[in-house]
Amino acid sequence: MNVDEVLEIVEQVLLSRRLSPVEQLILRQSWLKQSYSEIAEHSTYDYTHLKEVASQLWYELSKALGKKVTKKNLPLVLKKYQQDKVAHSTMKVPQEFLTPAKAQPYFPSSVPQTLLAFPGAPVPPDSPLYIHRPPIEELACSQISQPGCVLRIKAPKKMGKSSLLNRVMAHAKALDYNRVFLDFQEAEEAVFASLDKFLRWLCANLSRCLHLNPRLEDYWDEELGSKVSCRIYIEGYLLERIDSPLVLAFNEVNRVFEHPQIAQEFLPMLRFWHEQARVVENWQKLRVVVVHTTEVYIPLKLNQSPFNVGLSIKLLPFTREQVEELAALYGLDWSNNNYSQQLMTMVGGHPYLVNMALYYLCRGGMSLEELLQAAPTQGGIYTDHLRSHLAILRDEPQLALALQQLASAKDSIPIEALTQSQLPSAIAAYKLESMGLVKLEGNQVSISCQLYRIYFRQQLKEEQGIEVQMVQLEQQKQEIQRLYNMDELTQLPNQHYINQYLETKWQQIRGVQPLSLILCNIDYFRFYNDAHGNPAGDATLQQIASAISNWVRDPKAVVARYGGDEFAVILPRTDTKAAAAIAENLREGIKTLEIAYAHPRLSGFPSQVLTFSLGVATTVPNPDTSPAMLIAAAQEALSESKLLERDRVTVK
Repeated sequence: MNVDEVLEIVEQVLLSRRLSPVEQLILRQSWLKQSYSEIAEHSTYDYTHLKEVASQLWYELSKALGKKVTKKNLPLVLKKYQQDKVAHSTMKVPQEFLTPAKAQPYFPSSVPQTLLAFPGAPVPPDSPLYIHRPPIEELACSQISQPGCVLRIKAPKKMGKSSLLNRVMAHAKALDYNRVFLDFQEAEEAVFASLDKFLRWLCANLSRCLHLNPRLEDYWDEELGSKVSCRIYIEGYLLERIDSPLVLAFNEVNRVFEHPQIAQEFLPMLRFWHEQARVVENWQKLRVVVVHTTEVYIPLKLNQSPFNVGLSIKLLPFTREQVEELAALYGLDWSNNNYSQQLMTMVGGHPYLVNMALYYLCRGGMSLEELLQAAPTQGGIYTDHLRSHLAILRDEPQLALALQQLASAKDSIPIEALTQSQLPSAIAAYKLESMGLVKLEGNQVSISCQLYRIYFRQQLKEEQGIEVQMVQLEQQKQEIQRLYNMDELTQLPNQHYINQYLETKWQQIRGVQPLSLILCNIDYFRFYNDAHGNPAGDATLQQIASAISNWVRDPKAVVARYGGDEFAVILPRTDTKAAAAIAENLREGIKTLEIAYAHPRLSGFPSQVLTFSLGVATTVPNPDTSPAMLIAAAQEALSESKLLERDRVTVK
């Protein structure tokens, strides 16, 4: 007898009433032999409150059974009750639900053929194949009784998100709440064309599902904007016309994530609804359930969950006991052998993968040993599942390298040891966990199961040569580009970079903000270099380059070596007056370095130390001008400074 059967007997036969979420939690966890302290630790209920509710529950059951029921003897009493009931029953199992016994213990001895639907679809609330995973269901069901709540159910694909949502909605029905289920997979692509179109679609669907006539035109105001109009419509029309709470379930919200311009407005809007429930009575009627897959984070290049409001429900893999319970429902007796452990070693308790194995074993035609041997190959039952992950990894070579490292490791490794990928180690671990491929325990990360270890170790090894070459080529390309744009001596951008940068900026700030350019020339530097030698001259250029970078404090500015003894400073959003002041600071600054011409062959210079001549030009980019015109103006100003005794700033 499994825990769901126990709950059914208690509610429908013994007490003739539906248990509250906390009573269900106590009954389920007591059946699994957890103490009140353990139940309290993994739930939102207080230890004292749990004991009070449990005491009343055991008292009611004692009256119904005619014998004392306690937490300790509950399994024994109910099993005895079930045995007595079966012994007196005259009901027979229909022959069409039975199949001949097999010799192997991993084959079913009796299989209800009506249960042999191919795994993958959500499990209905009343399905005997649903495996309860406490305290997840209790937490989710109790949460929707909270005014204005937001409940998030997130997990990789095929982990049971929709099945849990079905049970939450069934619980809402039992509470006589209004219920609306919106699956964003049903929305046509045109719905995501704009925020206004999306919110209109949302409000129209809400109206129809609540059996209300859509009245969008009465509430929508273009001047107020779509988000405000949507809020007014839901608060002033929909919530105003319902008496009981509304559970609004959004399934496959990852479809919204694919449209960032919608997501960046829609998700904060849900947060605002949640906050409004604290101060506005109508919003307290609304309870939102958001369901989305975590794999969406990877193709969207996200490094953290895109939505983090409300209570988050994390779906965990099946335990060994739950695998054996599900096997029994399929007609497989795995209670006295290690077949459940063998399967879990391969697939790690993943609900979909476990169901797939049991489905094929129940159909017959292969043994467990044969299934497990073929599982990590292209001919195994999991080939489609594995290929879908491989397709994502092919588009994420850095992630593939990190997984290859884990697949080759014998055990878990520290997160910071993920060194084969250029991704930060924590981000690589997070993304792989979002895909369900690895598990995190403290600061350790390991591959989820042998299925992934064997398959990806082989597949990524075959593709690793190509992947590594691609990564190396990309790195080489970036290095060549860096060298092409960088002055090797000073490690400042060079003239080529300056020209490219100005072309880009010209398009970005055209007709909006001023753009200034300062060209600096070291006075008489050729004589200094000839007298002291090239090594001393190079060291001086490096010193001056570092000093200019420190003196120009504007974070938007670009300092470059424009060529030879000439430097350039680009100043976005800087007018002529400000640019001239910066140039004057540079002119005075180089003197403070006190780089002397001290040499017997050098004499007769206006200054005893190196100085600057500078030219400043400013313009507002527009279609009638070009970067070349700005550069020419700055060069003209610089030439004028050099002609007028040097050590000066000229502005054009």
